[in-house]
Amino acid sequence: MNAPKKLTWLIALILGVLGIVGSFTAIPFVSAYAFWFLAAGFALLALGCLFKGL
Repeated sequence: MNAPKKLTWLIALILGVLGIVGSFTAIPFVSAYAFWFLAAGFALLALGCLFKGL
């Protein structure tokens, strides 16, 4: 296991926060896909930990 790069971590964080906020408030595109934003953020973070250089 490796630590993800800062950019990967930041993108995963933004996707996760958008997913959580989108489930509680009405954001035009994000609210319809809030679960997938959160899932994509988690998946990106997991891939960043598994693969070196991501």
